[in-house]
Amino acid sequence: MITAVEHAGEAVVGADIIVLVTASPTPVLEAGWVKPGAHVIGVGACRPNQREIDPELTARARLFVDSRAAALVESGDVVMGIQEKRFGPDHIVAEIGELVAGAEGRRSDSEVTIFKSLGMAVEDVTAADLALRRAVERGIGKELEF
Repeated sequence: MITAVEHAGEAVVGADIIVLVTASPTPVLEAGWVKPGAHVIGVGACRPNQREIDPELTARARLFVDSRAAALVESGDVVMGIQEKRFGPDHIVAEIGELVAGAEGRRSDSEVTIFKSLGMAVEDVTAADLALRRAVERGIGKELEF
């Protein structure tokens, strides 16, 4: 079910998972709206001068990325946080591949986690492959010739 709200905070307060997909130059998610134990996925604001997450939240959350190298030069949420001395490059706990390989993720039920993604072709190809395999297994979809 989708419900329209007047203010972004109404959509976020109490949520277990929050997904941000913006091109905002300034935060659209305030730290005070995020409950303990929530997981934030930020896939927008992918330039070093854009930030969609409150820097206070980024600094206190456990931060995961798809690519450290990319996050340190492209993600304003990371780049500006480091420039402002809120945290250092080591604030990035792990890349998504490292998590899959066994790196420590969430350490407690109350810890807030953030996954900041800048988009990687390998992720897109893997997701497309999974979607195709599942569609074939279920006998759904339509194959098109180009």
